[in-house]
Amino acid sequence: MKTSTRILLGLALGLLGAVLYILAFQPYSVWPLAFVVFVPMLIAEQRILPKRWAGVGRGLGVGLFLVVFLTTLFGWGPSVWIFFAIPGALILISMFTSPSLRDFHERTGYRWFILQGALDAAGIEMIRSFIPLIRTHAFFAQTMYAQPWMLQGVSVFSIYGLTLVIMLVNYAVAMGLLLAFDRKWRFDGQPALDRKIGFQWMTGAAALFVLWAGFGLLRLAAAPTDSPTVRVAAIQHGFVKPGHQDPDSQLDRLAVLSEQTRIAAEQGARFIVWPEISLGFDPQVEHTAELQALAEETNAYILISYGVDTPDGQWRNEAVMLMPSGEFSSVYGKNFPSEPGEPRIASAGAYPVWDTEIGRLATIICNDVNFTKATRTQAQNGAQIVSVPTFEVFGPGIGWEQRTQVVLRAVENRVAIVKAEAAGLSVIVDPYGRIVAQAKLPAGSANALVADVPLQKSGTTYTRLSDWMGWVTLVAMIGFSVVTGRKQT
Repeated sequence: MKTSTRILLGLALGLLGAVLYILAFQPYSVWPLAFVVFVPMLIAEQRILPKRWAGVGRGLGVGLFLVVFLTTLFGWGPSVWIFFAIPGALILISMFTSPSLRDFHERTGYRWFILQGALDAAGIEMIRSFIPLIRTHAFFAQTMYAQPWMLQGVSVFSIYGLTLVIMLVNYAVAMGLLLAFDRKWRFDGQPALDRKIGFQWMTGAAALFVLWAGFGLLRLAAAPTDSPTVRVAAIQHGFVKPGHQDPDSQLDRLAVLSEQTRIAAEQGARFIVWPEISLGFDPQVEHTAELQALAEETNAYILISYGVDTPDGQWRNEAVMLMPSGEFSSVYGKNFPSEPGEPRIASAGAYPVWDTEIGRLATIICNDVNFTKATRTQAQNGAQIVSVPTFEVFGPGIGWEQRTQVVLRAVENRVAIVKAEAAGLSVIVDPYGRIVAQAKLPAGSANALVADVPLQKSGTTYTRLSDWMGWVTLVAMIGFSVVTGRKQT
C-alpha cells in the first residue's frame, strides 16, 4: 500500500473516530458507541499510518470531537478560538508521543497495549480536571448517565474507574482487530504480535467489564425499597437574564416564582428549589416579609438563589434556605465560579448542611457540579438531598451535560439531587443516579417539576476516599510514559 494511501486511510479512520465520539456523547447519547470510540483511531495509529505520522489520526479524531462538543456546550463566544486550537495542539502532541509509544508496543509484542492505553486515557482525564474551561467536561463516564447499572461502580472507584473500564474495552476490541489484521497488514517491518498475551488481556478486559456491570446490577437490586421519601420540586421561571442584571423584572420574577412554588406545594412538595440567580436582591434584605409569608403558607423549605451587585463593581452569587418558620439558614456562596468572568466571593469556602424535619438538606450552585469536590463535601457533612440551582441560558448545550454531571454526583455520594434550571432542563435524580423526573422547557415558560426521592444515609467509599482511582491512573500513566519514552538499546 502506498504511503499516501496509508495516510489518507489513517485520516479517514480518525474522522470515523470523531463521528463515533460525537454520537456517543450528548445530545445523541448512543452509549454503546463509547466502547468502540477509540478503535478506528488506534488501528490508524498502530497499524495503518507510517510511524512518523502515527499520531495524526488520534489527534484529529479527539480534536474534532472536542471542537464540536465544546462549541455545542458554550456556543460561539469570545473563547471559541481556544476550541479550534485544540485539534492542532492534539495533533502536534500525538505526533510527538505516538511514534515512541508504537515503538514500545512493537518491541514488547503489544503485551501492554490494553493496560497502558486504558490507564493513559483515565490519567489524561485526571490531568484535564485541573485545566480551566475543560475541567470535567466530556469525560467518558458521562456517556453512561442513562445506564444506572454501569454507574454504581463509581461509588467506589470514581468516574476515573468507569473511564478505565470503558477504555479497557476499547483497547481490547482494537487488539482483536490488530490480531485479525496481523498476518495481512504489516508495514515498515512491523513485528508479529504476541497472540497469546493479546488474548489473555482481551479475556481479562472482558472479565473486568462483566464484574463491573454485575456489581452495578446487584447494587441496584439490593437498593432499599422501603426508604422514607421526600417530595421535592424544581421551579423554572423562564427569564433569560440573571436576576441582578434585570432590575426592572424583580416583581414579575417574584410573582412567577411564588405562583410556581404554590403549585408545587399543592402537589405536596416540601423542598422547593429556585434556579440560580433567580432574584437580583438579597432576600434577607428586600421582600423579606413577603417571602417568609410564602414559606409559612406553603409549609415548604425554599432554596432561594440570588445575585447581588456589590459596591466594587463585582457581584455575589449566593443561595439561602428559607424555612417554613420564616427563619433563614446560613448563606451558601458559589464555590467554583464559571470561567471566565464570574468573580470569587467572600461567602465561598463554606459548605453548610441544614438539619430539617424532612432530612439533611444542602446546596451547591451550577458550575459547582462540574467539580467532584463540591457535592462530595456536602455528603461528607451529612447531606441527604442536594439542590443544584442553575442558569444555563448562555450555553446551548450546557443543560445536556449538567444532567450527566448531576447523575454522576448523585451516584458517587449516594445523595438525591434536585437541579432547577431558569429556562431549560430541570432534573430530579435519586441516590442511585436514576432520573425520576425531568423537563426541558423553552425560555418564557414557567413550571414546577415535582417528584419523590428516597431519603437515605449518604456517603460511599468514594465519599471517603475521593478521586483515588484518578490519582492511581495518573501515577501509572506517568510510569508508562517514562518506560515507553526509552529508546531500545
